[in-house]
Amino acid sequence: MARCRWIAALALASMCAATAAAAAESVPPPLELVVLGSGGPGATGRASSSYLLIVDSVPRILIDAGSGSFVTLGKTGLSLAATDLVLLTHLHIDHVGELPGLFKARAVSSSAPITFNVWGPGGSKASPAGAYFPSTASFLDRLFGPRGAFAYLRDFAAPITLVPHELPAAEGDREAAHVIFQDRGLEIRAITGHHGDAPAVIYRVDHAGRSVTFSGDIDAQGLPHLLQIAHDSDLLVFNTVVLDPPGSPAILYTLHSPPRAIGTLAGAAHVHRLLLSHLSPATNGDRAAVTASIRRAYSGPIDFAEDGMRLRP
Repeated sequence: MARCRWIAALALASMCAATAAAAAESVPPPLELVVLGSGGPGATGRASSSYLLIVDSVPRILIDAGSGSFVTLGKTGLSLAATDLVLLTHLHIDHVGELPGLFKARAVSSSAPITFNVWGPGGSKASPAGAYFPSTASFLDRLFGPRGAFAYLRDFAAPITLVPHELPAAEGDREAAHVIFQDRGLEIRAITGHHGDAPAVIYRVDHAGRSVTFSGDIDAQGLPHLLQIAHDSDLLVFNTVVLDPPGSPAILYTLHSPPRAIGTLAGAAHVHRLLLSHLSPATNGDRAAVTASIRRAYSGPIDFAEDGMRLRP
């Protein structure tokens, strides 16, 4: 009899645990990341860098808009009808080339007026040492302004208002991350990144106790700022383009961080999970070497991004 009671109690406990697990799984997460683009500028069968953050079940924040992300969005079945926040890490074409298409997708999803708040870097001054980059405000005006390339789009299906917010370049390593947006528990912080001569920004999104940090394309000079803002992030999305030296062309190390540096930063920042994205044929083709190098300093979960992937931070 005692044995029967013990078995019955064990079965009841198992049922309760299974029910609790199912209930927890059915509760929508406060944040969910959707990968719209996991590749780089090459035509490799992946869309270029782009991500969509779902906040309390609403696809609300677009992070970068690389070429091909429009197609991935369609495959996910998600709508941009409530998307109103756009975070641009920098203005290279593989991070902003699909912006007109995604804005149009948003416009045709609803006839109501639309306001996009768009954050991105300030511009750079033309010089013999580096390429010229427009400011985010100038970039948007050249695309969508009254005399822009896609001026028609501002009132094509729904009136669109673009509100640019420029983030100036850093003045040394002591710059602190600062809040750029707050709304009902949703907080977005930013700090200057570094990607060669392209002005760049690193972003962190926090909501309901969960957090995601986006490195953007980042070289060694930007790592101190990333370390500061990424500390204790539930998920760090890190652009992973090069192998450890000398496995990639030398010029790429002036623009990107190798796996050894990624692991060192992730470990020092105590991030809970690492998503490797902006994958090149080199890093995607040698995942074992990339993982082994990161594992020297980081023991947490590591995922390789795929277009259409969904993650709960």
